[in-house]
Parts: sequence; C-alpha cells; structure tokens
Amino acid sequence: MAQFVPMSIFSDNIRFLRVKKKLSQQGFAEILAVSRDRYAKYESGRSEAPYELLVKISKYYKISIDLLLTVDVRKYPLDNMIELPENRILLPIQVDGMGDNKIEIIPHKAKMGYLEGYDNAGYIESLQNMSLPFLRNGKFRAFPVEGESMPPYNDGSYLLGKYVESKDYLKSGRSYIFITKEGIVYKRFEKQNKKGTSVISDNVFYQPYEIEWDDVLEIWEFAGSVNTKELQIPKSDSSEIRQILLELKNEIKSLKSNS
Repeated sequence: MAQFVPMSIFSDNIRFLRVKKKLSQQGFAEILAVSRDRYAKYESGRSEAPYELLVKISKYYKISIDLLLTVDVRKYPLDNMIELPENRILLPIQVDGMGDNKIEIIPHKAKMGYLEGYDNAGYIESLQNMSLPFLRNGKFRAFPVEGESMPPYNDGSYLLGKYVESKDYLKSGRSYIFITKEGIVYKRFEKQNKKGTSVISDNVFYQPYEIEWDDVLEIWEFAGSVNTKELQIPKSDSSEIRQILLELKNEIKSLKSNS
C-alpha cells in the first residue's frame, strides 16, 4: 500500500523556499510556466502538483523530490545539507545549542531497522543523539559493533562514522563502516574495482572478501569510538604456549635429521 504524504509538508516547503528566494507567487509561477492561480493551489494544498512540475521545482531549488515531499525543510539550514546520489533524501547536519554536531545513535537492538530507515527522515529524527565538540566538520553517526573481526572493537562498542559522499574518496588502509543490504559491516578498505570493493579484517583469522557496490547503501569513515564495556584482554596459557613451542622444536629437529 502506498504511503500517504501530507500535502501540507510540500505546500509549506514550496511557500518557505519561495519566500526565502524573495519571489512572488506570480514570479515563481512564470518560472514554472503555469498560471498564478494554479501555482497558488499547490501552496495552499488544494491541489497536488504533477510529476513534471515536481521535477521543475526540485531542479530550481536544487533539493531532492524526497526532501520536498517528506521533510519540513524549515527545520534545517539548507546550507548544512549533504547531497546524496540518485536523488535520495539529503542528510541534514543538525547542531545543538552550543553549535556542536548532533550525532545520531543507532541502538544495538534496532541495528537491522536502520537498513529500512536509513533514508527515512522520520526514523532518523526519532533516534537518540549525542554531541562531541571535536567532531564538527561533516555528518557523523554512531553505529553498534558486533563480533571480533576488528579488535579492539567488539560487542558493546559504538563506532563513530563520518559520512563519505563518494566511493572515490576511499583510502587504502583506512577503516570504514559499510551499510549494505545485508547489514552493517566494519572493515578496512583495501582496493576497489567497478564491481565492488575488497575489504579486510584486522583479526587475521577472518579472510578478506569483496563487497559489491550494488549492495552498498552508505559508507561512513571511522572517526572515533565509544566503549560501553571494559576491554577484556585474554589471559595467555603459558603451559599451552610451551607445548606448542616444544612441538615446533621437535618438528624442526626431525626435518633437519631427514635432510
């Protein structure tokens, strides 16, 4: 079932943007090549704008159709928007009263829900957030960590990611959070090709693999971390290590005697 989009959002947006541009209804109607009466109906919500007109309005204001239809643009400074590819909704960079960046926190329990709501403004607005004064330039988000492929980050950690606008900005050897259709992946970027990107784990027990670009929804560069649990350092079993070394010594001695 198609989701109903309240026309009041669209109406409020185009009225706000027109006033911001210091245009009259007549002036903007002429830009759109429609009559003033027809345009006035869109601003009042008495009529729905056809697709071709939505495209014209979107291109004129340089704002995606998604944003025009679903987000109250009055809430966000338009200069603080990060444009996304494929005409998806823009990412608003929100700041608190101190001017610090608001960092949305993706909770552990709702981790998979992010795959459905990552481009939904209502979902993003519902998330808790925090601010860190040393993270200001860019759009940041906090993601939960699971597993042990990228020590010392494991269960209970949150990775702070800075939004990457293009895969062309990826740097070999740097670690990134890849949001894919299958889940949230934190790996170190190795190299890329037209089909996908090769990533590796810091834990040598995990094999490198490739993520296809068609499966990638978002990319966030590692910008910091927050640990909610004390780091557990495994205790080494000295007797077990001695036994391994003894076996290696015997194997080397046997190879030498047989050569």
